Amino acid sequence: MHLRPRRIAHPAAAGFAAVVCCATAAAQTPPPEIDESAYARAEQFLSWNAERYVTGIEVEPNWLPGGRFWYRNRVRDGHEFVLVDPSAGTRAPAFDHTRLAAALSVGADTAYVAGKLPFREFRFADDGSSIRFEVADSLHWRCDVVSYACTEADSTDAPSRAEITSPDGAWVAFRRDHDLWVRAVESGEEIQLSTDGEEHYAYAAIPEGCCQEITTRRQETELPPLVRWSPDSRRIATHRYDERDVGEFHLLETRVGRPTLHSWRYALPGDSVLPMAEYWSFDVPGGKATKADHPPVFGDFTRADSLWRDVQWSDDGATYYFLDRTRDFRTLELIEVDAASGTARTVLTETGPTLRETAPLIRDRNWRVVGDGSEIVWFSERDGWGHLYLVDGATGAVRNRITEGPWLVVDVLEVDADARAIYFTAVGREAGRDPYFRHLYRASLDGSSVTLLSPEDADHDVSVSPDGGVFVDRYSRRDLPPTTVLRDRTGQVTQTVQESDIEPLLELGWQPPTPFKAKARDGVTDVYGYLYFPSDFDPDRSYPVIDYVYPGPQVGPIGFRGFSLGGWAGQHALPELGFIVFTVDAMGTPLRDKAFHDGYYTDMGDNGIPDHIAALKYLASLHPQMDLDRVGIFGHSGGGFASTGAILRYPEFFKVAVSGAGNHDNRGYHFPWAERYQGLLVRDSTGGGDNYDSQANQELAGNLEGKLLLSYGGLDDNVHPNNTLLLIDALVENNKDFDLFVLPNRNHGHARDAYSIRRTWDYFVEHLLGARPPREYKLSPPPER
Repeated sequence: MHLRPRRIAHPAAAGFAAVVCCATAAAQTPPPEIDESAYARAEQFLSWNAERYVTGIEVEPNWLPGGRFWYRNRVRDGHEFVLVDPSAGTRAPAFDHTRLAAALSVGADTAYVAGKLPFREFRFADDGSSIRFEVADSLHWRCDVVSYACTEADSTDAPSRAEITSPDGAWVAFRRDHDLWVRAVESGEEIQLSTDGEEHYAYAAIPEGCCQEITTRRQETELPPLVRWSPDSRRIATHRYDERDVGEFHLLETRVGRPTLHSWRYALPGDSVLPMAEYWSFDVPGGKATKADHPPVFGDFTRADSLWRDVQWSDDGATYYFLDRTRDFRTLELIEVDAASGTARTVLTETGPTLRETAPLIRDRNWRVVGDGSEIVWFSERDGWGHLYLVDGATGAVRNRITEGPWLVVDVLEVDADARAIYFTAVGREAGRDPYFRHLYRASLDGSSVTLLSPEDADHDVSVSPDGGVFVDRYSRRDLPPTTVLRDRTGQVTQTVQESDIEPLLELGWQPPTPFKAKARDGVTDVYGYLYFPSDFDPDRSYPVIDYVYPGPQVGPIGFRGFSLGGWAGQHALPELGFIVFTVDAMGTPLRDKAFHDGYYTDMGDNGIPDHIAALKYLASLHPQMDLDRVGIFGHSGGGFASTGAILRYPEFFKVAVSGAGNHDNRGYHFPWAERYQGLLVRDSTGGGDNYDSQANQELAGNLEGKLLLSYGGLDDNVHPNNTLLLIDALVENNKDFDLFVLPNRNHGHARDAYSIRRTWDYFVEHLLGARPPREYKLSPPPER
């Protein structure tokens, strides 16, 4: 039965005044023994188990020609694939799951059931009469969804993730041997567009520099080219990426006998040689290659996405646009290139005393070319908030503001040049609501009006159809499970696509976190977060507090406030072991005003921790069950950096820290990240250190007083193990006790490993709760995750 949206009361929300007198006595009560039943209760609230008790909470549309889309939906017995036709207002199974399972079982000689089909995505083929998919990333299948017969397909004929299809569907672009190629879909004819690509100086290349798992990067054909097709499918804009002389990093893959050495290009702050990108365009039918008459731009791993959002075309396909920047990110330029001649010019320049952004989140790009390029929609934080401006495409002058006020544009979804309207999501505009709730808006390009299109008091996760006519809106709160609807351009709901049900999870004792607002370190600025209480919360007990931290600055530990089962961090699980869990988006994280985001610009060692301490002290005055003499902190990656920094900088407050894969010294992390937020590396003129010394955790190793557990993955090519090893060396030098585990052959995401999660639990139970954890309790993730 579907759970009607409702606010779910928390037992900790009332009666605090009555227990203040008992807090001191409760603090003397010895903690309960921790046995396997407590771990089992906590384990059921890890997201990979909790999701088995919910349905309908995720809708990720995969768009098809004609405006239809399909999505994979969790149901009681597994998953189903649903096909939605917005124009007809229909929603139905994408195919007969039972018949497909039977047909695939016969073809593969393996038993499959309807709710557990062995694939997560598929493609329609043969005009929709069959589907194609992969099983175990190697076996390709074609299943007729009329007669329901399945046959193993030729993998060479299978749709490839490494190809980008032209808008008209006639061509696909791909890379081969460092060059850019296209293939005609109908005839299969292949055309080589570039001829002089070479290793580390290749066309349409994915940057080596960061954040691709080593095993994946070696499978060259599985990486999509970085290209942007022109709207008329005639031309391709791409880059030629030069990493030839960039310094290398190295990792050892653990094997019997000799380990295997992996090396790749990875530039660091202060390096004199950086990866650089030349911009090129290719005329597909004409076979002409044209280099942009503009100096190469600095490479940046944040640009490595298949949509290549830093490049856009004019509607007529005559010109393309890209972003250039100074190395310190304080100046952005929008460059226009004539595709036929390569002539380039600077349309506009945005500069300031701190980093310049094109959106509040690195993943987004909020600038748009309108029509033939005579107008540009430009995102800027020049007035202290992130807003949209209409810019003259010829002169770069601002014609008018599109939005303004003490709120923030998050994501531009669609520009309707004919209607002179723009559609976007924003936060902080609706009074009396959580300032992190996204809502959908329509604004006039002339700045005359902004209209709210999603009125529900919730966070709205919105995507738009390729033609811009349909908005898929999944709205929810932490205490309100999602409902997914379709909206038209007026905001009217035209169809309810999916409703969710979390009642079975609630019956297990799961409950949403309690939101809070507190003051930051300055006593003036509001910060927002959540407290997670045990399901058997006892107001007469005292609880240790665990702070889950991710400092950003590109994203905070919470981010948007829609419904969530939690991720690897297990904020819903840890309380079941006898803790209160705290998390806050401190100063230095995005989605607020510019000053808030710049909270510790050029001082990354800050990590927003003073705001954590201020908020915790305030909350403990409201919730005396929070024992601030027993505060732990944990995080991974940037959170590993921050949690270690917290226990070293504030040893009197944080008693236990668990830190995974920390970038403990950003001189050893990827240059566009560190230089974006810490600034350019500058050597001290007196001969001592540099301006990065203050952020390095190893410089503070002598301050360790509490318990510290470090970990890293042996094949982490995002945050190299050297960061942790530098810290270890300094701890040894200072004769400090600490704990460590290493996961050989794991990449950066090892925090999601069941072993890492269990070791985190054990550490807090032993050193913060003062209890003995069950020996080698084995977390058991389901085989399908």
